[in-house]
Amino acid sequence: MLARISLGIAAMMAGVIIFGAYVSDREGERSLIPVATGEKAPAGLARFYDQKLDWTPCGRSLCTWVRVPLDYDKPAGEAIRLRVKLRPASSGKAEGRIVINPGGPGGSGVGFVDTFASLTSQEIRQRRDIIGFDPRGVGQSNPLVCESDEAFDKLIALDPDPDTLKLVDKLGDGFRKLGEGCVKNSGSLVSHISTEEAARDLDVLRALMGQRKLDYYGASYGTQLGATYADLFPRRAGAMILDGAVDPSRSKERQGFDQAKGFQRELKAYIVACLEDGDCPLGDDEKDANANIIELLGSLEDKPIQTRFDRKLTEGAAIYGIAYAMYDPDSWNVLTTGLVRAGFGDGSILLTLSDQYYGRRQDGTYRDNGAQAFFAIRCLDFPKAPGDGDIARLLPEYRKASPVFGGVMAWSASECQDWPVTSKHPQRAVRAEGAAPIVVIGSTRDPATPYAWSKSLAADLSSAFLVTRKGDGHTGYGVGNSCVDRVVDRYLLFREEPTGPVTCDDTD
Repeated sequence: MLARISLGIAAMMAGVIIFGAYVSDREGERSLIPVATGEKAPAGLARFYDQKLDWTPCGRSLCTWVRVPLDYDKPAGEAIRLRVKLRPASSGKAEGRIVINPGGPGGSGVGFVDTFASLTSQEIRQRRDIIGFDPRGVGQSNPLVCESDEAFDKLIALDPDPDTLKLVDKLGDGFRKLGEGCVKNSGSLVSHISTEEAARDLDVLRALMGQRKLDYYGASYGTQLGATYADLFPRRAGAMILDGAVDPSRSKERQGFDQAKGFQRELKAYIVACLEDGDCPLGDDEKDANANIIELLGSLEDKPIQTRFDRKLTEGAAIYGIAYAMYDPDSWNVLTTGLVRAGFGDGSILLTLSDQYYGRRQDGTYRDNGAQAFFAIRCLDFPKAPGDGDIARLLPEYRKASPVFGGVMAWSASECQDWPVTSKHPQRAVRAEGAAPIVVIGSTRDPATPYAWSKSLAADLSSAFLVTRKGDGHTGYGVGNSCVDRVVDRYLLFREEPTGPVTCDDTD
């Protein structure tokens, strides 16, 4: 469950194809609008690869809708729409395009465009169009509808680490009702939001954006999407950056165990940093600080505490609040204040952090459907779920790996036990034989996508280079490490791939 969701060099070399053409818009101004490649479409898909797009202004960018088949096995059947946003190169003359995905699953690529632009280099912004799209079922793209915000509130308020059969049943019933709601309110769409289908959409988008090969940046889950694309369409993969990799070869149980260790490792780094700053309010030493955090969580299980809002802080919400702060060291001071205030009976800050994890606003609404889509996509990609008895046997190992996060991670593997639909396209193994070099970035203390995943994905992909960032937080590009940024930028701009593994230390 904690797999939910950061991120630059000179002019392009001579001879680069300009993908697009200048056309006049309604005001007579010149804008760079993509022109499709015109390639021969795969069988049955001509109406999608040859479609004409209607671009309209959306802020400083351009937006459009792209049609794709609901079911690629039945391309003559129902079509759905994807929302696409293009931020033009600031030079006014793009020398290429980068398609981006922020992760999730359930993250909005449309919403990520301006964020990515703020994190990447000036050279990228000047010479590359940046394109984001909402994957099928996500955001504005025929969004999956499952439960009301009020009903989803009740689900995430359930104990994520149940210690009685009654609580176990409540958690299972909560996810079963979520799945039933998806079927009731979204119909056949809920069966067709797998990563493989989203990767096929990505190829339609590539062709319509005028790219003979796909240049791509994906963070977190976006690496799973990118790797799946490269495996399906290796000859169409261009400069691909997979940052904070998901390892698709691992089972849900193994993913959860690895994440339990990853979040615990980052929690240790947080505590050590607090102690090194001096006057750390968490405790006198690392052991003391750990014990105090565990004691606080235990007390919340028995007696949730008040907040400034109309909800109390539970143990589960506190764990998610702590986990959210592990994604970015810039959040650590906020977390410290939140833990201290919780110790004095005010859970407001930890509850706010937990809400940010799920995208919940203070008024009880959610910023988008990403949190619900997360579960639906995961249950199609990784449909095999251990039973309650299996989880009970796994718990000691998980809790030994992480006294704080282990129980939650163990039970998260069971979310899809009673999911009402079965995917025809579960997550496939990836090799991407014949693809251009792929850059995989792994951060050594990444809690959400542990470094071991980047190592194994880089080993699985036939043409991958591993870039190791020694540092804290989730993902490695655009977070202040000039070494990582330089590798990424030179590949995206010059096709200058690493000659071998690269190690970049945040302290250098």
